[in-house]
Amino acid sequence: MEKAAAKARIDELSGILMENSRRYYVDNAPTMSDYEFDMLMHELERLEEQWPEFKEPDSPTQRVGSDLQKGFVQRPHRYPMLSLANTYSISEVEDFAVRAERSLGSGFSYCCELKFDGTAICLTYRDGKLYRALTRGDGVKGDDVTENARRIGGLPQILHGDYPKDFEIRGEVLMPYDAFDALNRERLDAEEPPFANPRNAASGSLKLSDPEEVARRGLICTLYHIPAQSGLDFASHDEAMKAARSWGLPVSEHRSIARSIGEIKEYIDYWDRQRKFLPFATDGIVIKINEMEYQRALGYTAKVPRWAVAYKFKAEQALTPILSIDYQVGRTGAVTPVANLRPVQLSGTIVKRATLVNAGQMEALDIHEGDWVYVEKGGEIIPKITGVEPSKRSAGAAKPVFPSVCPDCGTPLVREEDEAKWFCPNSDGCPMQIKGELLHFAGRKAMNILAGEATVEQLFSMGYVRTPADLYDLTLSQLLTLEGWKEKSARRFRASLEASLDVPFDRVLFALGIRFVGETTAKQIAEHFGNIGAIAAASREELLSVPDVGEVIADSILDWFADERHGIEIQRLEAHGLRFSMGTRAAGLSSALEGKTIVVSGVFSVSRDEMKALIGRHGGKNSGSVSGKTSFLLAGANPGPEKIRKCEELGVPVMSEEEFRALLPETASAPEAEAGSVKPSLFDDEPTLF
Repeated sequence: MEKAAAKARIDELSGILMENSRRYYVDNAPTMSDYEFDMLMHELERLEEQWPEFKEPDSPTQRVGSDLQKGFVQRPHRYPMLSLANTYSISEVEDFAVRAERSLGSGFSYCCELKFDGTAICLTYRDGKLYRALTRGDGVKGDDVTENARRIGGLPQILHGDYPKDFEIRGEVLMPYDAFDALNRERLDAEEPPFANPRNAASGSLKLSDPEEVARRGLICTLYHIPAQSGLDFASHDEAMKAARSWGLPVSEHRSIARSIGEIKEYIDYWDRQRKFLPFATDGIVIKINEMEYQRALGYTAKVPRWAVAYKFKAEQALTPILSIDYQVGRTGAVTPVANLRPVQLSGTIVKRATLVNAGQMEALDIHEGDWVYVEKGGEIIPKITGVEPSKRSAGAAKPVFPSVCPDCGTPLVREEDEAKWFCPNSDGCPMQIKGELLHFAGRKAMNILAGEATVEQLFSMGYVRTPADLYDLTLSQLLTLEGWKEKSARRFRASLEASLDVPFDRVLFALGIRFVGETTAKQIAEHFGNIGAIAAASREELLSVPDVGEVIADSILDWFADERHGIEIQRLEAHGLRFSMGTRAAGLSSALEGKTIVVSGVFSVSRDEMKALIGRHGGKNSGSVSGKTSFLLAGANPGPEKIRKCEELGVPVMSEEEFRALLPETASAPEAEAGSVKPSLFDDEPTLF
């Protein structure tokens, strides 16, 4: 390669890598695979080695990718927090071992560990208590995420045993597959883009502004490194990890000591097979020099430690045949082809179905009936088909025919010029779309009504509900005709409807299901216009003045409000007491809890959200953590042990559900009052049992 061409390629690679590093670390929305990124990085390293005059101090090869974000306090790391050198080649792992033996002789060992696919975190404990949590940041400083880290499952706030007075330990924040799938299902229901993978979901969740939402995301943490230069008296990395576990810290048990490259290979081969059965994502193996004195002796380059290397697995893939293809209709009317597969193990779950995305993707893949296909589980809840194995295709196999009419209601499908998907335009008459809209309206991030798929299916099939406003018209006698419903079920359902009247305007707007208006956009629109009337009357130009509202969203809002049926629906919902302007609140039930700050923990006779709503309706304030200002802890079954310990430490009273309900007026104390007790209802058709 000539000098000018080398300089041009180095500049091109630097630009690509810096842009994709930002998308990976900051946006949590990567546009290329780890493998593609790593291959480009290795190409840049080779070119800079060949042409050192073109290596810049801020080259991607010379610095750690940064996850620093505005809105967080940045604090310096006590010791640099660097990346790991990585490879996809066993021969390069062998080279690492040869270099280690050449430098250290034979009196050392390797510690082999899983490479967890999450987001790095650095924890400081002082006097046995979690003092600070920082992200990797740029390696020199990190974002302070201490309050969010306190909400990570299994991460202790207080240690036990013979722990050091002040120490630092590093690890990875992970989102297990189950939590990842549930989160992406919510995002898809809300028409928000799904996270690309559990790592991005974990990173995005750790950077949320609301610690209580972090707690809901189901994050876990595994710790794997106490810096050798920290001065703690450990002879080896393995010894340090055993000590950390004895203090109550979450340390992976999947660790193995190796004394030769052969044993390292055995560990790699074993986990390349077994990782698919783990409940969380791993993307490789980390091989470390085990002895601390040798870690200190080998030291670091500007970017990576010399005493460790990461061997990365190729993306996990499975080959399995298509048994049949279904065409699903979503709540927005989009028709998605989904392949039913012979079950296969992939990324911790049994995969039976995989999306074919749209008609264009089916054509691009050249899908035929009965094809054997390659499946990867990426950002989609339903795993994605990435290729076909033509050698296994049956002679004369036909191509599937994409439907021309809605598979649910028979309406001819339409497709806009700039759309990849076909849509059913019968939004107010297609059963699948109607049920999808009802589920969206009742969802936790919308109105939080106790109506899942089974309940919506029952209400729809009985003819009781066709629009969200119909939910508030339901009578007790209607609910009791539903199969499997007793008075307790009906009371809980009606209680969740009453609690939904406290939902703020921005969530009500989101619940209406306007296409492309996700949770964040709904909040911005609600805050900008203040009430539903102003939004309905807004011009296209006024809508475009709202941050993040572009032409597609503006046109969708205009089309939605132009339909007179939606205006009638809003009038009905308003009449039932839903909040359609900022600052308005549903009427409180009493002031029995006025001035009290209450922390809720454990399992109750109703959902925790309903308990919190009940506190608010009686004048109380909910808090997520115990402090000296806490009036009492409302403890259900299995309350958080850390919260109980904190109450004992601060002298905060702990109250049972029964004691709590005794504080409230008898006619409004609970959704679970005895059958026969009656309180005035917000529904005017008949008295309801609460």
